[in-house]
Amino acid sequence: MSIRIQTIRQKIARLNTGEKPRVLDLFAGCGGLSLGFSAAGFTISAAVEYDASAAASHGRNFHGGDAAHSVARDITQTKPDDLAKELKLGKTADAFDVLIGGPPCQAFARVGRPKLREVDAHAEAFKHDPRAQLYIDYLRYVEAFSPLAVLVENVPDSLNHGGQNIAQEIAEVLEQKGYVCRYTLLNAAFYGVPQMRERMILIAYHRELADTITFPEPTHWVDLPPGYEGSRSVALKFLRGPLAAEAHSYVPAPKASSTLPPAVTAKDALADLPSIDARKLLKSGKLRRGARRFDEPIPYGKSPQNSFAKLMRSWPGFATPEVLTDHVIRCLPRDYEIFARMNAGDQYPQAYEHAMELFGEHLAALAKQGIPVEPNSAQYEEIKASMVPPYDATKFPNKWRKMWSDQPARTLMAHLGKDSYSHIHYDSRQARTISVREAARLQSFPDSFSFFGTMNPAFRQIGNAVPPLLAKAVAMHMMQVLRTTKEKATADEPLRSPEAVS
Repeated sequence: MSIRIQTIRQKIARLNTGEKPRVLDLFAGCGGLSLGFSAAGFTISAAVEYDASAAASHGRNFHGGDAAHSVARDITQTKPDDLAKELKLGKTADAFDVLIGGPPCQAFARVGRPKLREVDAHAEAFKHDPRAQLYIDYLRYVEAFSPLAVLVENVPDSLNHGGQNIAQEIAEVLEQKGYVCRYTLLNAAFYGVPQMRERMILIAYHRELADTITFPEPTHWVDLPPGYEGSRSVALKFLRGPLAAEAHSYVPAPKASSTLPPAVTAKDALADLPSIDARKLLKSGKLRRGARRFDEPIPYGKSPQNSFAKLMRSWPGFATPEVLTDHVIRCLPRDYEIFARMNAGDQYPQAYEHAMELFGEHLAALAKQGIPVEPNSAQYEEIKASMVPPYDATKFPNKWRKMWSDQPARTLMAHLGKDSYSHIHYDSRQARTISVREAARLQSFPDSFSFFGTMNPAFRQIGNAVPPLLAKAVAMHMMQVLRTTKEKATADEPLRSPEAVS
């Protein structure tokens, strides 16, 4: 029997004794995947994350702030053996049962199927392309740690990245290493997340563990807007073209039924959080530009009105918070009156129209006071700049959006770290963009989850994360497979893995 198969079988035997599967989270961010897997009964043993703030958040929430688990690590510079040694995990191949993570999609450009197959034979083949190394090192970690299962998460465009199906290429490489792989597209709103977020999910099991792969059934229903169906069609276009036969590892997502409970809405997610009247705070001088304090406690003031809000306050394994933290917003004095006038679903062209209306009303008021302002004068342009955003309404239609209260939010992006105009609060009385804690709620992070750093890094961490409830749904589905394994009857039973003959 090969050493690799012996290791796999030992891990299967370990799980059959009731031990929890041990997880390594690669490209972990602040821990959206880790949180979902932890909630499903996995042990988060370690993580690798390049961003210092995100790594500190992960260490704080999953390892009590332990320094060794809170430091940023560059996967291209951290060898698997070194990671196992630094974290005192024992022998490398024995350290983990499951690997999860999503290499940044930029790393996939121009990485073709033939080159991926050279990884083991030509370790330096991609030295000239640092983006590709992120992907390659993910595969090397799989090789070194011999997991029973692998989860890869990424954007839908990984199915059609410049005419290249990255998900299929991942599957083929893992299949050569002894795994059975399947991938699909799942939308987070169908799994209890108050956000319409489409993700590519790939699951792989070692062939000693399982022969087939399925994906979790939806628990909620929403009629997705045309934009999401369009994005899915673009992602799947490659699978329907001349090379469709090569996409043999793709399976359609389980169908959601309109008989399921309705999806969690933005109002469901946020209504119990304290109101923040941005205009009132600005007038009182309590809201200024600059870094927002995260440690200022705010009483809830309201009781949770639905199961989602209750879960956000009482996530298993995390202490129930008595007060709220991280409920801070950006200071945007020019825009609060615009936000107040916007209707649900309004985007930047409508916001620009509202701004011009406000500007016209202000000029009329000045004229009534005997202060006429000549069009195109210096005074005119100065006042306009103080009230009207400078972007061309014909070129930036999606830059702003006011949320609907009765629908899940649109996809949160890492761009939240720069501005929050993509998610303007549905409550016109508050007239503002969402807070850090509200962004976390829309991603399904519980209120007790702590984000390291200042406001902008926290927004970026949240926007980059996998929604924990989507991760939990996938993790629970994988746990069923891991818990139904059978020990090998004899050590010399015929091997099922392709690697056994190599």
